[in-house]
Amino acid sequence: MTTLPKNLESKAKIRFQHCDPFNHLNNAEYINYMINAREDQIIDHYDLDLFKMAKTQGISWVVGTNQIAYLKPALLMETVHIDSQLFDYSESQLHVEIRMWNHDKTELKAVMWSSFVHFNLLKQKRWNHTSELMELFDSVLNPLEATTFTKRILQFKPQKV
Repeated sequence: MTTLPKNLESKAKIRFQHCDPFNHLNNAEYINYMINAREDQIIDHYDLDLFKMAKTQGISWVVGTNQIAYLKPALLMETVHIDSQLFDYSESQLHVEIRMWNHDKTELKAVMWSSFVHFNLLKQKRWNHTSELMELFDSVLNPLEATTFTKRILQFKPQKV
């Protein structure tokens, strides 16, 4: 049995149409880049295609909440590194952390916590994960030490002596 990675990684280039007049990535676009990266990562690494599931099974996930901290600007035409991990889950919800870094992961640009609610599109209501999904989540779970978003962000900030 192959061990699946717990941290998923990919790269993206910041495009002109997503930037503000200062050539910084627009604050709303961070979410798009990060969610798109996570979608691609889970297809590539876990063979979990949300769109195929929605079309064939009538189930998928909807975003319940996002919390994001903007730490450094992502700049026009910069290649960014985006990594993500599942840090908690329940019968009908997933909690994911997604981080955006500079190209060599020496500067953290943004951190986002997203909660995704498993949803039955046909019945238009929250839906429990299958046992197969629960097994997948258990195998890739990578818990965080921090119990709140604020505490997590403080872990990334340099400590003053």
